Amino acid sequence: MYEKLNTEAWRVFRIMAEFIEGIDTLARLPACISIFGSARSRPSDEYYKLTTEIAQLFGKNNFGIITGGGPGLMEAANRGAVKAKAVSVGLNIDLPFEQQSNRYVRTLVNFRYFFVRKVMFLKNSQAVIIMPGGFGTMDEFFETITLIQTKKIKRVPVVLVGKKFWSGIVRWMKKQVYEQNGFVSEKDFELFTVLDDPQKIYEHIIDFQSKYGTIEVNDVP
Repeated sequence: MYEKLNTEAWRVFRIMAEFIEGIDTLARLPACISIFGSARSRPSDEYYKLTTEIAQLFGKNNFGIITGGGPGLMEAANRGAVKAKAVSVGLNIDLPFEQQSNRYVRTLVNFRYFFVRKVMFLKNSQAVIIMPGGFGTMDEFFETITLIQTKKIKRVPVVLVGKKFWSGIVRWMKKQVYEQNGFVSEKDFELFTVLDDPQKIYEHIIDFQSKYGTIEVNDVP
């Protein structure tokens, strides 16, 4: 029993160390956009090319790009940042498969704990762009809008990219979660926007900042 307690206590120090490294590294960066998406997309996929284009557009307009640091659409976003000569950040997570840092990451922070990594994403992002992806990507989407809905973080623009991909789940949420069961309010659907065109995504985020202002790093607990 004592050995287990001792191990758990030391785990707290590992968690603390990850927070310190992440905060210290990311606090020095300019305004950034977090881009989430599948680790399994290939460079030939349409969403890989679109992700690169989106990241490059924001990079050219003085935004840094933060991703999970891995392959697929994360690589595409970091690639777009490098093409634009912008800050390219990877918040890598240790996983038994899939996740290795991609070659376009220029500032790398490694994490053992998902929850620490999630804090770092939202603490340092002026907007969240969510490309198509699997369970991890959907987890990041739902956690982001939950934190905004419950006012645990200041509101930032959240954009789902790919109407063809996201329209089914959005329809399901509106019908099952809102209309039939009332588990969310109609206003909650204003917490995110579904767009396809990179220029419209950029304009939406800039318009949002004009209306609500930008966030400071210390605004997010």
